[in-house]
Amino acid sequence: MHIRDDHQAIEKIKSLADEAKIDISGAKIRRTSSRFCLGVEHGDYNGTALFGVGTDRFIWMAYKPNNTDTVRIFSGNFPEDGVVEFKLGKVPEPQSQEIADTWARFPYGVEYILRKNGYKLTQGIDAVIYGNIPGGGMSRSASLSLNLIISLFEVNEIKAKDQFEIVNLAQAVENDYIGSPCGKLDQIMIFFAKADHGTYYDPENEKIEHIPLGAGADDFCFTVMDTGTVRPGLEKSTYKVRRDECQQLVEILKKAGYNINCLADVNDDELYNKITSQFADQYPGLCDRLRYIYEAQNRFKVMLQAWRDGDIETVGDVFRKDGIGLRDKYKISGPELETMCDIVRTVDGVLGERMLGGGDKGAAGCIVRAEAAQKVKDAVSTAYPRSRPDYADNFAVHVCKLVDGVKVIEGML
Repeated sequence: MHIRDDHQAIEKIKSLADEAKIDISGAKIRRTSSRFCLGVEHGDYNGTALFGVGTDRFIWMAYKPNNTDTVRIFSGNFPEDGVVEFKLGKVPEPQSQEIADTWARFPYGVEYILRKNGYKLTQGIDAVIYGNIPGGGMSRSASLSLNLIISLFEVNEIKAKDQFEIVNLAQAVENDYIGSPCGKLDQIMIFFAKADHGTYYDPENEKIEHIPLGAGADDFCFTVMDTGTVRPGLEKSTYKVRRDECQQLVEILKKAGYNINCLADVNDDELYNKITSQFADQYPGLCDRLRYIYEAQNRFKVMLQAWRDGDIETVGDVFRKDGIGLRDKYKISGPELETMCDIVRTVDGVLGERMLGGGDKGAAGCIVRAEAAQKVKDAVSTAYPRSRPDYADNFAVHVCKLVDGVKVIEGML
């Protein structure tokens, strides 16, 4: 069953609850979205501004307090793990072998991180989860972590210090408990997402601005092409290598007397040219990483103004140029991702395309005029299985709308 909307998801969750023998009568449902980043991909851990939207692929969790100190959760996406059950305060140690191959590392990690940060949980929950977010490129793990944190806070009547505390806790689940070196891009873009708006994050002031698309914009949609590949996790991917490389260059520049704390601090031509002329011969790869971040920051300003003006063609052009930089300078893409980009680039009406997310595997995305969305699906359905026959049964194309990142649905169970 392909879940397309809330009603179908709720019917699926009811069926899963019966299967798992979990009582969810009267439960609330919290829905958390996926995200589509417009810029700067891989900019969060490099200190750049960020911009993106929430998209309509979701994690749905039906939950209610059970008046015990035990959490019981069943995932319809990983039924082989059965009902995950644990007492509050008693979860496996971070990054242990026990959690390496189970989705349960997320609820374990949420409980562990909340307790570590001084939040006392006394109320357990019974819950059933189902999601239709592809596994790679649309931030499934961030969506799940946010959903679990917000829901446990609610049933335990806990208030976060501020909204960014939720974001920071969700990042800590992945960084400290699971061992995935993600930044905050995914969590920010989902938690703050607002329907029909883009979310702009200014890291210098930790400020969020919701920006509506300018009047008169051509009708368009975001399309995500799931390659059918399985990404092993950021901690085992090129993402970690690139993050380490960027930090390595920062340390090299500091030792050379440059007053910078992240690559985003290299933000004017004079400084950029001085650094690259000094270090490009000795560290060509590291300087390529810097070049992508530097050029992407400059393009970001163009893209943001184009969004405000409703100039979706320019937004798409920037998206495409970012993709070329990610492929050629940041070297974070992968062969299946680029096959998807090569296919959709030939379709009339596609305004821009590139890889999404952590890299290597997962999904690519494109910005496409609405009337051409079906042409994109048809082109991928024809060409991708021929180019990548090993994934002929696993790929998918998702045409996405802009949505709120977090929503509670009541009265349907």
